[in-house]
This record gives sequence, C-alpha cells and structure tokens, in this order.
Amino acid sequence: MLFPLTDDNPTRRRPVATYVIIGLNVVAWGLFQRFGFDPGFSESLCRYGLVPGDLLGTIEPGSKLRIAQNLICQFDGETNVVTLVSSMFMHGGWLHLIGNMWFLWVFGDNVEDSMGAFRFTLFYLLAGLVAAAAQIATDTTSVIPMVGASGAIGGVMGAYAVLYPRARVRTLIFLGFFITTVSIPALFILGWWFVVQLISGLPSLGRPGGGVAFWAHIGGFIAGILLVTLFRQRSSNTIGGT
Repeated sequence: MLFPLTDDNPTRRRPVATYVIIGLNVVAWGLFQRFGFDPGFSESLCRYGLVPGDLLGTIEPGSKLRIAQNLICQFDGETNVVTLVSSMFMHGGWLHLIGNMWFLWVFGDNVEDSMGAFRFTLFYLLAGLVAAAAQIATDTTSVIPMVGASGAIGGVMGAYAVLYPRARVRTLIFLGFFITTVSIPALFILGWWFVVQLISGLPSLGRPGGGVAFWAHIGGFIAGILLVTLFRQRSSNTIGGT
C-alpha cells in the first residue's frame, strides 16, 4: 500500500482555495453530518447525497432505502440538482473525510498555484461534476447515495500528473509488517492510484449496489487531465514539471 505524505514541489503563493475547500468539508462534516453520529449522519446521506435514480427519475416515486436501523430514505421523484454539488462535501466516515482531505492537501496547493484560486475552484467543481456523471452512467437506477470529494480530488490528481510529472512525493509504504518512507516520482504514484481504481472499478460494471464509487474517481482523474490546460494560467511556470 502506498500513501503520499508530502511532495517536494514548492508553491509561490498561499493556496487559499485549497484551504477553504478543506474547511468547508470539515464544517459540513460537523454541521450537517454531526461528526458521524446518528440520526444526523444518516439523514445527511439521504438529504445531501446524490442518488442517481432519484436525480434522473429512473426509479418509482416513493422508493425507499434503509440507511440505518431507524431511518429509511424515501425518494419523492423530484429532481434535486443541488445534490450534484452538496454530495461533494459529504463523507461516509472519519477515514473517508481525512483521507480525501489529506490527498487534497498534498496535491491541491500546486495545482491551485498553476491556476489561481478562482480558476482552481471552478476546475475542482467541474471535475467533481464530471466524476459524478461517470459514476451515474454505470448505474442510472441506483438508489445508493453518492457522497465524497474523491471525484473532484481525482481531478486535482490528474491535473498534477500533467503539470508536475517529475515532482517527487514522499510516500509511506506498507509491506506487511514492514513500514518505510521513500521518495517516489509523482507520475508513478498517481499512475498507480489510477490503475488501482480501474482494476477495482471494472468488476462493478453492470452490478447494482453500494460501495466505493470507483468510476467517479476514474472520471474525475481523466477530467483533470483533459481540463487542466484550459484552466492553467498562461504565465504559470510549473515546478518540477519539465
């Protein structure tokens, strides 16, 4: 298992947008998801999670899904497009939140540095929307709420791979009981992450159910690769990217 700790890529300015996005996710976790405690946590999944079948109207109005022992989500058939964005700021647990925010912390500052705060924010949201579309396309009738920033962060990682292919990332490696840290090329660790998502996602095609939204990760990563040249500031000089 590989886990990125930090990169050797300095920035020229403070990553304000990255800080704000991380802050909003943490605030949403406490304010709307009650730090993972029910009933507030489960209610947040029903209210703010993205449900493909409900969004597209492919499920019968009144369809129900048991989220917790004492909580059932009921879908009224009314399209709620707000969940396309709100779902990016909801998470399925503490580890989900911490893992996502850590990856954003490691890779987001440099990508923001190349775009500027406003462009980066637009890029982040657009990558998240493309990621959601990719996951929805794999099961348009799903009633499982999609939550998490992973798709948008996948976009950030795709952009980083394009901008800084020769940057190095200090990485924590788990090999059984052996744990160490090594400096690995960013392109390798990001490519490894993408391959893992692809291998994990392929068996889920055509199989309804919950779990990890691997195709959101894949879609976000590809979106980041394709969109980065549109959002990168022309005057930006990528560091470690030549």
